[in-house]
Amino acid sequence: MKHNIYIYIFIMFGVSFLLRVLPLTLIRRKIENRTIQSFLYYVPYVTLAVMTFPAIMEATSVPVAGLLALFGGIAAAFFGFGLFPTALVCSVIVFVAEMLM
Repeated sequence: MKHNIYIYIFIMFGVSFLLRVLPLTLIRRKIENRTIQSFLYYVPYVTLAVMTFPAIMEATSVPVAGLLALFGGIAAAFFGFGLFPTALVCSVIVFVAEMLM
């Protein structure tokens, strides 16, 4: 049986469209529930973390270098470094760790 790619594309379009349209049509008033507000607040951060963490571990030739850079980045962010200095710290950590290993 031959598969029709256009059917798959149409199904993907339909699912993506419904995921964007249904909340706009079903929820007409402000969300008052604190649990749902908290959940919706943290969804972008969790999504970014889930996409970024595997890339951190696989982007380097030595996975330990990626892990060290992750901890270095967390420490730099904790101490109030901005985005560029934190990225610079992580890059230096990966460079040094790969040179030593």
